[in-house]
Amino acid sequence: MKNKLKIGILGAGIQGVCNALFLQKKGYEITLFDRGDPGNSASYGNAGHFSPYAAIPVNRPDLISDIPAMLLNSTGPLALKWNYVPKMIPWFVRFLKNCTSIKMMHTAKYMHQILDLSLSAYDELFDEINLDGLVISKGMLYLWDDKNLKSRDFEKKIRDELGIKYQNVNKKEIHDLEPNLKPFYHEGVFYEYARHARNPKKILIKLFEKFLSKGGKFIKLDIKDINFDEEKPVLRSEAQRFTFDKLVIACGAFSKKLTDQLHENIPLDTERGYHIHYKGYDNLLSRPIVYLNKAIAITPMEQGLRVVGTVEFGGLKNPLSKSRIKNLIINAKNILDNLPDHEDEWLGFRPTLPDYLPVIGPSKNYKNVYYSFGHHHLGWTLGAISGKIISKMISNESTNLNLEPYSSQRFST
Repeated sequence: MKNKLKIGILGAGIQGVCNALFLQKKGYEITLFDRGDPGNSASYGNAGHFSPYAAIPVNRPDLISDIPAMLLNSTGPLALKWNYVPKMIPWFVRFLKNCTSIKMMHTAKYMHQILDLSLSAYDELFDEINLDGLVISKGMLYLWDDKNLKSRDFEKKIRDELGIKYQNVNKKEIHDLEPNLKPFYHEGVFYEYARHARNPKKILIKLFEKFLSKGGKFIKLDIKDINFDEEKPVLRSEAQRFTFDKLVIACGAFSKKLTDQLHENIPLDTERGYHIHYKGYDNLLSRPIVYLNKAIAITPMEQGLRVVGTVEFGGLKNPLSKSRIKNLIINAKNILDNLPDHEDEWLGFRPTLPDYLPVIGPSKNYKNVYYSFGHHHLGWTLGAISGKIISKMISNESTNLNLEPYSSQRFST
C-alpha cells in the first residue's frame, strides 16, 4: 500500500535527487524544489570521483603548521579572499579545535563508516537507469613528489588503522598505469575499486528523470521561508504556499540560510572549488589522478580533461579568482605535456563544516525537518548513501550505523 506522506526536498543537486529516489522507494510522495535547473551547480562541476576510500580528513594536526606557507604560495592548494577573513574567523577557530589527533580520527572513522557503503548505495540507484558508459571502473591514482613525505606516511597509518584497501605504487608502476604523465612523482597509492564519472551532470539528469518517471514533482522556485502549521513544514515563495508532512534540506552551501531560520547555529561555510577543461585531450589519461602536494585532480571526461582543485575560502558572493584559474593551468602543465589553451572556467561551492563531517539527520528543533548537507569534497560520493540513510530515518527503520556523529546537535555543545 502506498504511503501517503508528502515530503518536500529543498535542493536538486546530487544530495536532493538521491534523497528523493530513496524516499520514493518507501512509497512517499515527493516534491523537489530548486531555484535553478538540476545539474548546474556543484553536482555539475565536481571532479566526478566516486571515492569510497577518502576518509582521511582535512582537520589534521600535521597540516596546521603548513597553512601559512600554503596561503603564501601562488601555486599552492589553499587560498583566502581577504575581504572574507572577518566572517571566516569563527569557523577557523572551530576548525583548529578539531585539528587534534583524537578529533581527526573521530572524523576519519565516521567518514569511513558511510564511505564504505557509498558504492553499493549508488548501485541500487544505477540498477534502475541506463548509464550508457558514464561510470568508469578503472580505479583512482594518488601521487606525490618527494616533499612532505612524513604526511604521506601519516596517511598510510590512518588507512591501515581504518582497514581501507589500497596498493602502494612505485615510479615504474605509475608509468605503466599512466604513461603520459610527466615524471613529477616520487610514489603513489592506487585505489583499484574506485570509479569516476564521464559526465557528472548527465548522470544527475538521468537520476532526476527517473525520479520524474516514478511520479515525482519538480518545482523551480527559490524557497526563502520555512514556517510551520501544527508541526507540518510550510514552504513559501513570493506567490505560493506548500505544506508537507516532512521536509529535507539538501541545499549544499546554501543550506545555512534556511537552518538559521530554524534557530540552529550550524557553522556551515563554503570551500570554493574551480575547474577548467582541456577539450579533446581525455585520451591522455585512463583514470583520474590526484597530485596530493598541490591538491589538484585531473579526470578524463566527455568534456575533455577536467582539472579541478584548490580550496579557496571566500563565501558565496565573491567573484571568480583568476589567480586560482592560473594555479590550475600551471599545475596541469607540470603534470602533462602539450596541453592546449584551456576552456570552461568554473567556480562552485563545497559546503563544509569545521569538523569535516556532514550533517545527516533530523533538525534539533523541528521533528519533521531533516538535513543532508555539509559533505565538503565528498558530496558526489556520498549522495546515494546519505539519501538512503535519510529514507530509513523517516521510515523509522534501523540502519545498523552510529548516526550520532552526523547530528546537528553536535554544534549545541
